[in-house]
Amino acid sequence: EEMGAMEQFVGPSHEPLPPPSRPLTAALVTHLHGDHTDPPALARALQPGAPVLRPAVSTAEGLDSAGTFGAEAGLAEHGLATDIVDVWDSRTIGPFTVTAVPAVDGFGDPQVSWVVEADGERILHAGDTIFHGFWWSIVARLGPIGTAFLPVNGAVCEFPHKQPFSPIPATLDPERAAAAAHLLQVDRAIPIHYGAIEGPPIYAPIADAAQAFAREAAALGVTTEIIAPGDRVPALRAQAA
Repeated sequence: EEMGAMEQFVGPSHEPLPPPSRPLTAALVTHLHGDHTDPPALARALQPGAPVLRPAVSTAEGLDSAGTFGAEAGLAEHGLATDIVDVWDSRTIGPFTVTAVPAVDGFGDPQVSWVVEADGERILHAGDTIFHGFWWSIVARLGPIGTAFLPVNGAVCEFPHKQPFSPIPATLDPERAAAAAHLLQVDRAIPIHYGAIEGPPIYAPIADAAQAFAREAAALGVTTEIIAPGDRVPALRAQAA
């Protein structure tokens, strides 16, 4: 019953994603919170047997596992072909090389970021990591990032299963996201993880986070683009042409 009650706080509460134009050959999930791992949507979007690349299974128990238990159960229920990828390990999927790189979850749940490379492009998707000290290592091992998708809403959370609550944001805020983009030596930074969920005091994000991120990034000489949900992001080479 306690687990069921927690779903109102940590379960999916986002708008449906636009469906893919064709069945997908793989999915990458940064962590198993309900707003980042949606098993029914994955089952609809993926080809049969397509892998779902993911971080380690949480070792938390009881209410401490409330952030991940729903997605874990859903992955198993839908029979999805999960593949746990350790930090710095890579997988090759068609023309893509995908590498799990370090990330730190604001609640202590397993999380990775993903670097995806193909055809001369290198992107990073940072899930909803907080600020950490691995940015330099990512560049040293894999090279500067072309396009980084970085969370920016700096949400402060008062979840019942995480008490006493922390006044520190559980995801990157605009200032720290801009610093991460600078350290990753990006050509372009795109803000994500903002504007979709708001419910203070349980979940209190920063207002106008994308615009604040653009200002902070500009002060560091970082180019930004704000992309509307559902819009396609052109390759950097296409923009240069």
